[in-house]
Amino acid sequence: MLLQVSGIIKRYGVDPILDGVNLQILERERIGLVGVNGAGKSTLLKIIAGEMSYDGGQIFKSKETTLGYLAQNSGLQSDRTIWEEMMNVFAHLTQAEAELRQMEQDIADPAFMEDEKKYAELLERYAKRSDWFKDHGGYEMETRIRSVLHGMGFGEFAADTPIATLSGGQKTRLALARILLQAPDLLMLDEPTNYLDIPTLTWLEDYLRGYSGALLVVSHDRYFLDRLVTTIVEIERHRSRKYTGNYSRYMELKAAEYETQMKQYEKQQDEISKMEEFVQKNIVRASTTKRAQSRRKALDKMERLDKPMGDLKKAHFSFEIAVMSGKEVLRVDQLSVAYEEGSPLFRNVSFDLRRGETVALIGPNGIGKSTMLKCLTGSLRPAAGDIQWGAKVQIGYYDQEQTGLTPTNTVLEELWSAYPGMEEARIRTVLGNFLFSGDDVLKKISSLSGGEKARVSLSKLMLKEANMLILDEPTNHLDLFAKEVLEAALMDYEGTLLFISHDRYFLNKMAERIVELHPGGTEHYLGNYDDYVEKKQELEDIAREAAEAKTASAKLSPKASNAPSSTEKSGAASFEADKQAKREERNRQRRQETLELKIAELEDEITGLEAQMALPEVYQDYMKLQELQAKSEELKQQVATAYEEWEALALE
Repeated sequence: MLLQVSGIIKRYGVDPILDGVNLQILERERIGLVGVNGAGKSTLLKIIAGEMSYDGGQIFKSKETTLGYLAQNSGLQSDRTIWEEMMNVFAHLTQAEAELRQMEQDIADPAFMEDEKKYAELLERYAKRSDWFKDHGGYEMETRIRSVLHGMGFGEFAADTPIATLSGGQKTRLALARILLQAPDLLMLDEPTNYLDIPTLTWLEDYLRGYSGALLVVSHDRYFLDRLVTTIVEIERHRSRKYTGNYSRYMELKAAEYETQMKQYEKQQDEISKMEEFVQKNIVRASTTKRAQSRRKALDKMERLDKPMGDLKKAHFSFEIAVMSGKEVLRVDQLSVAYEEGSPLFRNVSFDLRRGETVALIGPNGIGKSTMLKCLTGSLRPAAGDIQWGAKVQIGYYDQEQTGLTPTNTVLEELWSAYPGMEEARIRTVLGNFLFSGDDVLKKISSLSGGEKARVSLSKLMLKEANMLILDEPTNHLDLFAKEVLEAALMDYEGTLLFISHDRYFLNKMAERIVELHPGGTEHYLGNYDDYVEKKQELEDIAREAAEAKTASAKLSPKASNAPSSTEKSGAASFEADKQAKREERNRQRRQETLELKIAELEDEITGLEAQMALPEVYQDYMKLQELQAKSEELKQQVATAYEEWEALALE
């Protein structure tokens, strides 16, 4: 065990933030910490990192365990260059390297050779220090730095670029790069996926999957959690609850748990109702009064179950349309956008939208996706090309920067100024659907959090009743539950939707077609994000196989006859065998991942059965206990079989 958090309590004044939170972290464990905005996730990380005090409980950590903590949006502030800052992580190795160089000079100095004893001691010190330097990665540190910088999107940056000249998002990515290079035993990351484009996200996931230490991650990126974590710890109503599996598995377990608790609650309520009815009817009758009194006592002693809550209170809304647009909604032809000084962002962009389509626009950071949306909404003029909107199209635009909000307005004034003819009761009802109730509507826009501003913008968008929604990163700043409500609302939307998002879970759920933007134009892919990734991989495999075939063909003798020689046959057979081997390897990896998920699910079922068998009403019921034990043994056999198959695949 690397770290144990036991009964942590944290209060702000009299209000509890954390009230008896428990957490246990083992070596190489991958934990996702989830909960609504304000649940206390970041607070818990700060307490574990020693950056915040707590009011009760204990934290146990061995002296040898090293912790690394990266706060949310914590940009790197430094006077150094990028390379100097990254090399500073390995200061202990660069110091050791300097010592080795000095010892090498001493070894080569004839004056040191005169005293044989001191010379032997010098050689021994050099050998030990050299081994230490090698064992601690001294010869790989520059390679590691280049690899991490390239993965985090700094591959094209000059090594001597001053950090002070970078943007806020770039400084955040660099801070993440530095903590990855530090490689602590326990790495704690608070929203590490902010400011990352999809290629960088994918690289980070792969890097963390192979990370040698343990991970504790707060993230609203559900795709990231699904690919990375094996345990979810939820903070809800100030307490923690552990679930085995990734985010999707947690949602399944949470739903099943709620259903079971609701059935138990309803059953008890039914019993209480019958007992109370009996007491009322029979308490005054002489013949039945003793039984009525007995049941009243039983009611008084009964430990009543609280009504289970589903998800905590969350927003609920829908997007309606005032009028239907024509079938042809948008035509973009040869669109080009350039900076004022003439440097092009992209050119030759063409695509169409038809009524009811849901299309995602993706591409690397800085390519001009948000700029394109501003051209479509008319707030920017393109350098070239044509934009034609169809008949009766009414546009609703969501800006990720929230520039459409007036900081000096209250929440109520913000909506009322946009819809002055609307009754206050209607506006308050809409705001209530977005979790602004009571005095919340009198808060100034400037005092709101990012998530609250997002909800205000969405409420304005909902009231517009537009038949064409253009959304720029709509899931930014929303917690996991708010994202799911937004998805549900958009799934029921009958208009046309064009959106930008780095949220791959959102892309998977919403996109019917993907338009990938690059400097020379666009590429079009049918389906969602997973379909897009699969098609890209397929195209890359085809291109690689064609290049390999061309190379193999070039090696064949040009003097060979038209009939294939034995060498040609051998080369072709080898090429086909290589292709088949790669396919089999991909299938093997997929099967291993499937088995890992199956094992986790089976172990959860076994844990649930064992918990049932421990209940007094079960272990006193021989038939029920025998049934559960048989089921448990059957599941354990399935786990053993799955492990055997997994181990066989691992040895291939």
